[in-house]
Amino acid sequence: MISLVRVDNRLIHGQVVEAWLPRLKVKRVVVADDEAAANLLTRAAMGLALQSSVEVRIEPVLKVDYRSIAEDSVPTLVLVRDIAAAVTAREKGLPLRVLNLGNIHFGSGRRKVSPSVFLSPDELNQLKMLSSAGVEVEARGVPTDTRVTLAEMVQRYQEGD
Repeated sequence: MISLVRVDNRLIHGQVVEAWLPRLKVKRVVVADDEAAANLLTRAAMGLALQSSVEVRIEPVLKVDYRSIAEDSVPTLVLVRDIAAAVTAREKGLPLRVLNLGNIHFGSGRRKVSPSVFLSPDELNQLKMLSSAGVEVEARGVPTDTRVTLAEMVQRYQEGD
């Protein structure tokens, strides 16, 4: 059972561990990320960041069995590094209902759309495509933050904030 899919450049960190996991009552975290899966030190650090009662899987984006995760009864948080990975995961069977944007860092060609999310034109188009396919897109760092909807992100992007 997938509780939430979150895009976060930092993957497992304090906001996830201290805010999202308790709120969602997650028993499993799946990190779908090629870079993290290939790095033994990163995998070890992420595993140590979680309580032993929370299962952690760190696998390349294309190797995760999204359908089986969605079909079992274990409350699961799926973490991906970027929007492109979320799109790929969806194409590979991830039933994506809600996509939470947590932290997407500033970079060349990106504009601020929430306190911790900066988007490029391509990423904004990918989000619009996901939304048109029925995915609810939101941005917020922690569950208690005010949700920023995709419509608000588009408006903020166009205003050039």
